[in-house]
Amino acid sequence: MPHRLRFDVPPALGLLPDAGVAKHLGRGMQSGQERPPQVALRKASVPLPDATATRWSTAPIRELLAEAMNRFQDDRTAADGWLAPRLHATLRMTRAEAGDNRLWNYLAMLVASDYVVWRHKGAEIAEASRFSGPHYTQCFSRLWWAAELFRDGPDYQPVGIACRVGVQDVLNTTLRLDVIDHRPTAHALLRVLESLFRAGVPRPGDHVNALSAAVNTAGSTLVYDVLAPDAPPLVDELQDWIAEAESASRVQWDRLPDGPDDGCVPRASVDALVPLFEKLHAEAPLRRRKATARPTSEPKESTPVPVQRGVSLEKDLPSWMM
Repeated sequence: MPHRLRFDVPPALGLLPDAGVAKHLGRGMQSGQERPPQVALRKASVPLPDATATRWSTAPIRELLAEAMNRFQDDRTAADGWLAPRLHATLRMTRAEAGDNRLWNYLAMLVASDYVVWRHKGAEIAEASRFSGPHYTQCFSRLWWAAELFRDGPDYQPVGIACRVGVQDVLNTTLRLDVIDHRPTAHALLRVLESLFRAGVPRPGDHVNALSAAVNTAGSTLVYDVLAPDAPPLVDELQDWIAEAESASRVQWDRLPDGPDDGCVPRASVDALVPLFEKLHAEAPLRRRKATARPTSEPKESTPVPVQRGVSLEKDLPSWMM
């Protein structure tokens, strides 16, 4: 049966502080048994500065999520790879705007709590961090940032590797890394992982975690942006892409959209890092999986390695990201 709207949603996104989530998120919502208290949540929210802009409209987002639920009823984790680039191309914004967790709180609580439950409900409930949590955990924020950090300029193809079906470790672990903001590092890491996936290595999640930990640790002593310099971003092109949201057609279901044409990752820089990362992977110890049961809605994953919080949201953003 096609998924339809289960409750009225606001016509535009807004900003919901963490306190509003803490006050109104309960097991009823987390289990999908209760609808969001729309009146109370709207009172706790504040409007976006340009709330009337087309890019903040909730209707295209709801269409995307309904299509994802219909397409991936039998494999909910597979929805991530399909949805991430399309959500990014629909919600056109700067990194600074995406770094405001109040926006993601609003989306999860007032607009799409049903999708959060559908995608992340375990045996009984969806964890609270899927509604309001770090950018690598929150249901929608993690997909937007995966598309942002792993896209190659307008090309979203690499995002599919990061969101590979059956290997959630790239989203759960790699997305947290401090070094992932450096685009050649992100793409070199993906290239090594893709070769491992194609080779059919056993327990691929363990390899993701081992390589991620090694790359992050080496990054504390090696300066990746010196070894493999990135091209400066094309800020005007990004702003033009955001402005085009006013007249752009909605993303198509059966082909990847085009992202902002703000500069591709230098191939030479990626090539310079791949041999280093292959060596780090060869020397990195693999962690054994814990024999613990997982909810059926999530694939089995290896134990995430300890990493530092993702730099995207923890450091002062340079002016070009604003």
